Amino acid sequence: MEPLLLGAVVIAAGGFAFLNGFHDVSNSVAAAVRTRALTPTVAVLLAALFNFVGALLSTALALFFTEAAIGLPSGPTGLGVLMAALLAACLWGVLTWYRGMPSSSTHALLGGILGAGGASQLTNGPAMSGAGQALLLQIAVPLVLSPIIAYLLAYAAVFPATWLLRHGSPARVNRGNRMAQSVLAGTSALGHGLQDGQRTMAVILLALVGSGYAAGSEMPLWVQLFAAVLLAAGSLFGGWRITHTLGSRLVHIDPLRGMTAQGMSSVMLFIGAISLHMPLSSTHTMAAAIVGSGANQRFASVQRPWVVRILVVWLGTAPATALLGAVFFLALSPLL
Repeated sequence: MEPLLLGAVVIAAGGFAFLNGFHDVSNSVAAAVRTRALTPTVAVLLAALFNFVGALLSTALALFFTEAAIGLPSGPTGLGVLMAALLAACLWGVLTWYRGMPSSSTHALLGGILGAGGASQLTNGPAMSGAGQALLLQIAVPLVLSPIIAYLLAYAAVFPATWLLRHGSPARVNRGNRMAQSVLAGTSALGHGLQDGQRTMAVILLALVGSGYAAGSEMPLWVQLFAAVLLAAGSLFGGWRITHTLGSRLVHIDPLRGMTAQGMSSVMLFIGAISLHMPLSSTHTMAAAIVGSGANQRFASVQRPWVVRILVVWLGTAPATALLGAVFFLALSPLL
């Protein structure tokens, strides 16, 4: 029974990676497509390529993520927790995509794990260690701080960028900013691959460790390729509902502000992945940077009702997926 459950977890993790790419490709392409820096086809191909490369480079962060905070039970119970969490995160991803709402797949996955782990204790199963620390360090702190920092950085960066380009003609400035956006769309996708590629790798490695098939000290090559290919494949299909929200419904974006938002978001994703070894949400950083870069215009630009709706979704992601994870685990518990 355990090998079958392990295989089911691997398949569900592949579905999560595909849906992650499909759901989050908007973060890399929305601003560039909105300002016509790239055509939709070229933008999606570029995002898929750099998501693939970023996922292959994210092994160190995946190992950190695996070891960091959550001590899953071994054996069928641990596999059940992972399966329930993946199902919860995938369902939440589909629901938010259908509504055109950007949301964090990382927080959805972690919320699902914590909810399923709590349900395991309710059924007198083994307890998870480190759940409180995971909630604080990997959900609460990034959820609160990363959008605020992205907003402030993008808001402030518009002023020096505007000053540096003050003597250029509008046509020349826009052309230069569109060229910069073309490059930054690739770096943003690379940052997304670095951050989100390791989520799938970490889940599969946790499943392999819990089943006794891996020690957890190194990442199997097939896991890297599996996660990278499915993340890139999902990106190729493009979640255009969310792209429309980010590009058109939050603020009025011109090439300068689109370039600024993409640049600040990319910087944060790289710093989080390489220097801080902290999982940051590409959705949170990009959406907040878009709002921040557009909020300092002279005319009313920010569509506050949409911003409020997105904030409600962000705040509700972890609780909702925790509840879903608990329900799915209880449904699976007779099989464990």
